[in-house]
Amino acid sequence: MTTIAVLGNGRVGGGLAAALTQAGHEVTVADRSPGSAAEASRAARIVVNATPGAGALERLAALREDLRGKILVDVSNATVDGPDGLPADLLYPGSSLAEQLQEALPDTHVVKTLNTMLYTVMTAPAALTQPPTAFLSGQDAQAKQTVRELLVDLGWHEEWITDLGGIRTARATEAAILFVPHVIRANGFAPFAISIAR
Repeated sequence: MTTIAVLGNGRVGGGLAAALTQAGHEVTVADRSPGSAAEASRAARIVVNATPGAGALERLAALREDLRGKILVDVSNATVDGPDGLPADLLYPGSSLAEQLQEALPDTHVVKTLNTMLYTVMTAPAALTQPPTAFLSGQDAQAKQTVRELLVDLGWHEEWITDLGGIRTARATEAAILFVPHVIRANGFAPFAISIAR
């Protein structure tokens, strides 16, 4: 059993918290308020950033001391939304939210994952008709192994998980968010994920 703090209590955070609790972990859910997030982060071994990407850097940088030595699992995408509320552009072109977080939190092990799919797939990958892919990006091999084990607890098969390498590779998976509005407009709000076919 691992102590996990999920920052963000919306659809993404709520879904992840419920699934991780069901898998046997001790999970605390914090809202976006600094006090709630700091308290939850301090008590956890792993912290999941499920807050909106646009304000995540400032929000998490303020928790630097509380996140020291922790694994920060970043599942969000930092985007500029269009008039319809769907992602229209990247907030950090030529970089990524994960890279910005790692730079702001040098004593924290940032691991990017689960950001290339509709939120429902994060906790129910087997519900798709074809195997999806969950990507891992991060500097620390042990932190990525720990997150890999969490993904397995969420129903991801080992062969569906691909370690892309260092945190810089997160800019590739974060750019995949630009597919999302077009896929939703073409097919509706149905579960989907980016998948590598071999």
